Amino acid sequence: MTLMSSLPISNPTTISAFNNSSLPISKPHSFSFPAKTLPQFPSKHKLFSYSFKARAKTKELILGNPSVTVEKGKYSYDVETLINKLSSLPPRGSIARCFDIFKNKLSLNDFALIFKEFAQRGDWQRSLRLFKYMQRQIWCKPNEHIYTIMIGVLGREGLLDKCAEIFDEMPTHGVARSVFSYTALINAYGRNGQYQTALEFLDRMKEDRIMPSILTYNTIVNSCARGGLDWEGLIGLFAQMRHDGIQPDLITYNTLLSACASRSLGDEAEMVFRSMNEAGIVPDITTHAYLVETFGKLGKLEKVSELLKEMESEGNLPDISSYNVLLEAYARSGSTKEAIGVFRQMQAAGCVPNATTYSILLNLYGRHGRYDDVRELFLEMKVSNTEPDATTYNILIQVFGEGGYFKEVVTLFHDMVEENIEPNMETYEGSIFACGKGGLHEDARKILLHMTENGVVPSSKAYTGVIEAYGQATLYEEALVAFNTMNEVGNKPTLETYNSLIHMFGRGGLYKECEAILWRMGECGVARNTHSFNGLIEAFGQGGQFEAAFKAYVDMEKSRCDPDEHTLEAVLSIYCAAGLLDESKEQFREIKASGMMPSVICYCLLLSVIAKSERWDEALELLEEMITNRVSNIHQVIGHMIKGDYDDEANWQMVEYVLDKFNSEGCGLGLRFYNALLEALWWLGQKARAARVLHEATMRGLYPELCRKSKLVWSVDVHRMSVGGALTATSVWLNNVLDMFTNREDLPHLATVVVVV
Repeated sequence: MTLMSSLPISNPTTISAFNNSSLPISKPHSFSFPAKTLPQFPSKHKLFSYSFKARAKTKELILGNPSVTVEKGKYSYDVETLINKLSSLPPRGSIARCFDIFKNKLSLNDFALIFKEFAQRGDWQRSLRLFKYMQRQIWCKPNEHIYTIMIGVLGREGLLDKCAEIFDEMPTHGVARSVFSYTALINAYGRNGQYQTALEFLDRMKEDRIMPSILTYNTIVNSCARGGLDWEGLIGLFAQMRHDGIQPDLITYNTLLSACASRSLGDEAEMVFRSMNEAGIVPDITTHAYLVETFGKLGKLEKVSELLKEMESEGNLPDISSYNVLLEAYARSGSTKEAIGVFRQMQAAGCVPNATTYSILLNLYGRHGRYDDVRELFLEMKVSNTEPDATTYNILIQVFGEGGYFKEVVTLFHDMVEENIEPNMETYEGSIFACGKGGLHEDARKILLHMTENGVVPSSKAYTGVIEAYGQATLYEEALVAFNTMNEVGNKPTLETYNSLIHMFGRGGLYKECEAILWRMGECGVARNTHSFNGLIEAFGQGGQFEAAFKAYVDMEKSRCDPDEHTLEAVLSIYCAAGLLDESKEQFREIKASGMMPSVICYCLLLSVIAKSERWDEALELLEEMITNRVSNIHQVIGHMIKGDYDDEANWQMVEYVLDKFNSEGCGLGLRFYNALLEALWWLGQKARAARVLHEATMRGLYPELCRKSKLVWSVDVHRMSVGGALTATSVWLNNVLDMFTNREDLPHLATVVVVV
């Protein structure tokens, strides 16, 4: 059996892809990327005066595009042909010639279709030219319907002077005005913010003995509400409407409620809503949205619930959307208790929750970290035969992914597929992101394959998740294959993609590879950020290049990237690894002075360098500081564990809870935590406790590369570990080898130790 301790890289199967010859220090850009590929993946009124001059913004002339043709089969052959002829007509072309073959063939209804087509295109110029042509003809003289359409077209473009001109021309051309043309003109002025003029037209309309319609009043009420007419004025219009024998409809009430919402008029909104119910008008989702907005601004959302209860008691059961709007409002404010109260209220009223209802509550529970409640509610959803949809699963995937339940995310994805619910891009990205964070590289690969097999082109975020998953498992070559595939399919790597690669190499101390990635970023015009520099600093520190690590920290400040907690922690780690006690203590004090509480990782790092210097009184003092920390239970538990207070099984459960908490934050933070903790335990002489912590780490999926066994080779890979962690792992490994030797078990022909040199 041969023991090797000089291997330069972590993964024995990929050493050739990362040897020093492929990455000379003077030319970081010579980094070679493997060529393999993955599967492809708004009283009295003055009389209207004709001396009025509209102040509308004049539109620039927009010429038609000759290439715009009408959709075949949309209209009759004659209408379609004429529209295409008019569309290709030059600005000074003759409209008359376009009608040579259509004279007396088209009805005014056909012309109405032509005007509507041009209106959809926003081509008011051609509409106006056609209208003027028709006015000069006998066979196709515009009727009131055409005038109404034309006023509407020009009104949408804000051309109020032209609207008034056409309206004024109607009697001259023998066209009588009716409620439709008046309403079109009122709408034109109302939608352009000139509600006073619209009111003048309403008075003019009545003087002409033309009775307004429900549409007329809804138009005028809406424009006045948007224009800022006071509440008394709006109610006056409402009363005038009823006096004229016109019953308000849903739109009328919603318009008034909209005004209440924008003006925070709670009592008025309540009055309108009750009046609405008394009139037998069924509220819709818009109604309740305005009620929620009104009382939400006033901090009285419970009033909406009371109004819903009034409906229930009167036998008018609100529909599901009414409750959902209120639920969503409570969810936005984080009011879990109130949201559940509304949920139970709707169930008691006999209103069956739908997928949207459950999705709102699941998301609310998830945001508050109530994962057991999420599971219980999802089970209740299934038992009630409410079919979850893609949105429901996406929320669950996001909730459990952010909560650190990475394997549960994978299970949810497969359940979704089995239930024939088609995943969308959000599903794929959320699932792969969770796999990346949790280091589930095989699951990430399978989900990416599922994407491509179903014709979904993976996004940059999806590829980044796969790269992250491979990186957490030290599968460097596979990560680069995914990166190359991403480029080959035309998917541009993002800053997050590059940062994932940098941290992948950085955790293993492969600083030359990190430099190559940074060079590639510069070539692609991707600017570095704080996260990029953190990875580089970590790479140099783990690789023993302490001076280069400090230079990277200086470069970071020159690049105007503000250091974060991770940066300060990385700098402290370098001081500690270099055995610089005074500098380590100064950095620790600077972290405190910055207003941040030093993390457990920082405490463990400082403990390790103090222990190396055999300053045992200082070590006990620092441990006592951890134990008496009143802000963080995590500091207390880890402090007690290091001190040896939690070795019994009952207390060790508290340690396991803290370890699970770090695990839920992802493998990246987990590695930093365990490296620092093992470093402290080893140098404090607590080697058995260090071995127990290492076992807990591997049980949680950390250091997947640590021990590999086959009949021919045994290896221990410590290239991502701190010195104390590496010594702990090697000691445990050698003890295992010794036990097998003592028990006369078959030993392999070769044993290897993988480190960074």
